[in-house]
Amino acid sequence: MKAQITLLPGDGIGPEVIAEARKLLDAVANRYGHEFILDEALIGGIAIDASGDPLPPDTIAKCERADAVLLGAVGGPKWSDPNAPVRPEQGLLKLRATLGVYANLRPVKPHPVAAKHAPLKPELLEGVDLLFVRELTGGAYFGEKGREQDGQVAFDVARYSVAEVERVTRRAAWLARARRKKITQVDKANVLETSRLWRSVVTRVLSEDFPDIAFEHVLVDAMTMHLLHRPADFDVILTENLFGDILTDEASVLAGSMGLLPSASIGDGKAGLYEPIHGSAPDIAGRGIANPYATLLSVALLLRHSLGLESEAASVENAVCAALDAGVLPRDLVRDGAVSTVEAGDWVARRVRETA
Repeated sequence: MKAQITLLPGDGIGPEVIAEARKLLDAVANRYGHEFILDEALIGGIAIDASGDPLPPDTIAKCERADAVLLGAVGGPKWSDPNAPVRPEQGLLKLRATLGVYANLRPVKPHPVAAKHAPLKPELLEGVDLLFVRELTGGAYFGEKGREQDGQVAFDVARYSVAEVERVTRRAAWLARARRKKITQVDKANVLETSRLWRSVVTRVLSEDFPDIAFEHVLVDAMTMHLLHRPADFDVILTENLFGDILTDEASVLAGSMGLLPSASIGDGKAGLYEPIHGSAPDIAGRGIANPYATLLSVALLLRHSLGLESEAASVENAVCAALDAGVLPRDLVRDGAVSTVEAGDWVARRVRETA
């Protein structure tokens, strides 16, 4: 296969983890006889410094031409002034909208080695295998926002249409069919009108078109507790943009570290946007201690969802699992004997090349 992949290193530890992803993609191409054309572009704070735009036109063009896009991270204290006319995160939001990637997939399946480092009791993590499906291009993040009364009043409008809820619900249902056929839809329907719309649309779509899928509705405040008290009870968790952002960060404690959790953002086509969930971590940038595994697992999602390369995706996931089994643990998982970002990336790439 020949595929074009745009790499967006971004800010903070983004360039460090994307360097390991590039190494892994080269290993996959070499092992399986593919040709991956890798092209880098600017996004986020570094793009603001270079051009004043967190998502320059050249970056948009490269992403639109690509079969898939892999992002490192955006943001940092240098660009954190809330009154700045442009901020790094605006580039990411615009990219999601430009690519039409409305469904954010975040799998959470604790590895036994990493689970030892989770703050929860080990017995609570047995059998945990979650897939969050977060709506990505609607809600308060994309609604009208502003200030009134000389800056004394602020507002962020959360809007959703029936069509937006329908399409992400169908995506969640298709994914659930390949898993345990259960969806938990999370909302705040006792207070918010957008949540009432979500609840009614999800109920209709699943009842009429996916009768084989069991589903339930849970209020978001209750879900924050259930995720920590009985996480193994859930399968596919479907929710809107803001709630999904918060819940998936909370769920990172189930895996032992944010450095282990990948994500995929997909739409109706094959092209998608892939990134680790951990952010730019400016406090450790440049020290060579960032955990690259979330980014490498994001490569696996890229291979699976955008390129249709299931065997190659599985080989990457197996290699990361083998690294954890072998005690190849970055600094966020262990203090003594921790490996560097480069050492972890080298181990996984070598495993992929050598695995028959």
